[in-house]
Amino acid sequence: MEHDQGGTSLVPAGRLTAVAAAVGTAGLDALLLTPGPDLRYVSGYDAHQLERLTCLAVPAAGEPFLVVPRLELPAAQVSPAGGLGLEIVPWDETDDPYALVSGRLGDVASVGLSDRMWALMVLRFRAAMPRTRQELASAALRDLRAVKSPAEVAALLAAGEAIDRVHAQVPAWLRPGRTEAQVAADIAEAIVAEGHASADFTIVASGPNAASPHHTAADRVLRRGDAVVVDIGGTMPSGYCSDCTRTYAIGEPPPEFAAYYAVLQAAQAAACAAVRPGIAAEAVDAAAREPIAAAGYGEYFVHRTGHGIGLETHEDPYIVSGNTEPLRPGNAFSVEPGIYPGPHGARIEDIVVCTQDGVRRLNNVTRDLVVVDG
Repeated sequence: MEHDQGGTSLVPAGRLTAVAAAVGTAGLDALLLTPGPDLRYVSGYDAHQLERLTCLAVPAAGEPFLVVPRLELPAAQVSPAGGLGLEIVPWDETDDPYALVSGRLGDVASVGLSDRMWALMVLRFRAAMPRTRQELASAALRDLRAVKSPAEVAALLAAGEAIDRVHAQVPAWLRPGRTEAQVAADIAEAIVAEGHASADFTIVASGPNAASPHHTAADRVLRRGDAVVVDIGGTMPSGYCSDCTRTYAIGEPPPEFAAYYAVLQAAQAAACAAVRPGIAAEAVDAAAREPIAAAGYGEYFVHRTGHGIGLETHEDPYIVSGNTEPLRPGNAFSVEPGIYPGPHGARIEDIVVCTQDGVRRLNNVTRDLVVVDG
């Protein structure tokens, strides 16, 4: 298996120091990070998720160290983690790696565990450190991961441009007589062909299925007059994700659909325009929701306006009512209002970045309704 870890600029030399400081600020003694987005963010190591323990320990005071199964040692050494100057500690098949981590940390009062750590490992750490309080690593990492560096923004832009190229090909696959699943298979192949390491989701929702925001592409046959919501995304070799939704019509759509699509387009534009440093996340949600409600479609907008994106498709910050947290330059998130009346539905989604003085869209394929000849 290949270990494509992405560019080392995504893991600047000072990140371990910044993380250790954040651990102390969060009131924790150490972080314990197993394979997943937290480990990749801190060290650049895209480790396999195995029953054998791989764990990066980052104390608030003291030197970090990376514990790996001996058979994974070569992969760890050639990953970006191998260039960070941290100690890599291999363990053998007859060793207890949990006791190894506990013994090296010493008597600590609290640890932050990766938010995506397997329960198997959580419980083994609890047994190895019975007097240690377990918290979520996001208590220390949330604010760091939510503000993207220029290198991370560049990685997200590359992901956005790649998924835009896929959307540009979608009209050719939307033909009456084909199934949603057949279109989804074409899209998944194109996502990889356009530079992603993997296709993570391919929502192709036609006709009444377009009113189901998380519809799974099925055997429904596309028909003339269908609206088709296409929400697609993947993970790039860098580890950073794409996510973009466009709505299409096969032949002329019903008049009522065209009317609310125009409202949706204006609402999405208004929400994007509202993005700027200092504005509350919920205010962006309100900017999308107000024109939809004013036009009488408020009850059909059934989800939050957006979610953060980075090494995960869904992460902080969340663009939703009740989130009063102010946006900061470097926050990257989706703006994706939708209207789902029932016989059909529509959604428009872009990934945007809050800049020093406003907003930058990372998706730029047309937001107009694309009508495909049926």
